[in-house]
Amino acid sequence: MMIDDEQAAHRRLLETLARSDASRIKALADDLLPELGAVEVLKSRSGLVMLPMRDTVRGIDFHLGEVLVAEAHVKLGGVEGYGMVVGRDLEHAMAMALIDAAAFAGLMQDRVRAFIEAEAAIIAKTECQTLRAVEATRVEMETFR
Repeated sequence: MMIDDEQAAHRRLLETLARSDASRIKALADDLLPELGAVEVLKSRSGLVMLPMRDTVRGIDFHLGEVLVAEAHVKLGGVEGYGMVVGRDLEHAMAMALIDAAAFAGLMQDRVRAFIEAEAAIIAKTECQTLRAVEATRVEMETFR
């Protein structure tokens, strides 16, 4: 059960970082960098990945098309960090990977946790506003038989 909780927490961390504002993530990574020590860059590249979707009627997965992403993979001592973002912003992906590695290594946990909680709140507020805007465009249609 503990592994599932850790995996879920890690998934939430990565999802939040991937959806957060790039400039705020880069600023946090810049602040963390002096505390992290030697960083080994294992991967820093952009490329295309397949975008999976689910047909909810048939219940099957299919690939909608390709999406351009930036990807980074770093190592801090024995701990690895990963980042992938839509687009070609390699600095955003690298900052994400550094924060992921710092969080996994337990470095500056309070600061990283506070950042993630603040970003998650911003994302939730933005999603709520978007859903309200979409809902406002809903039209109720009556049909006559």
